[in-house]
Amino acid sequence: MKTISKITIGLATVTILFIGCVKTPSTVTEESLGLRKTDLYSEKAETHGDETKYAKTTAGSGHKFQRAFQDAPPMIPHDTEGMLPITINNNQCTSCHQPGVAESMGALPYPKSHMTDFRPATSLAADGRITKNGTSVDNTSGANLEHVSIKEMGSLAGARFNCTQCHAPQSDSPAPENTFEAAYTREDGASKSTWSGTKLMEGIDTTK
Repeated sequence: MKTISKITIGLATVTILFIGCVKTPSTVTEESLGLRKTDLYSEKAETHGDETKYAKTTAGSGHKFQRAFQDAPPMIPHDTEGMLPITINNNQCTSCHQPGVAESMGALPYPKSHMTDFRPATSLAADGRITKNGTSVDNTSGANLEHVSIKEMGSLAGARFNCTQCHAPQSDSPAPENTFEAAYTREDGASKSTWSGTKLMEGIDTTK
């Protein structure tokens, strides 16, 4: 009995010491989650976020933010007043960012990926069967990207006409603390894309 009691006391002591050494995770409050500094249930007079300070500089003269990660869509460093919304028949971005024009405008040309159509010809029959590029498929995707089509357009692909679908205007407003650090795969990754040339087709073995 004495041995069992000693073992029990010993285990209890170890447990207490272990619990005492475990670091209690810090609590994230609702007030710290967003730009507004009140709880999520309040709509009081003091409930407001920090002012959004979009760039007011003209195109070609704005300060460019670094890309958040390798191949991240670059942000828009200039005023977009009068340019939005973008439609397929009214896209003022292309007047400066179209390859062949961009350099003379001091703008970044949109890359080859924006002039490539990756969508296969797809149809849906009345019985629910899906056909892609003339082949009947059970699923709309595949592990080997076998249903991807790669068609070079020579101009902006229709799927890319809405620039602000990926590119957002820059704002100098304060933001919640972010400890993320980008690990670029290229030395110029903070300002350049790899979505061109052979890199664009990496991992895709089909061209239709």
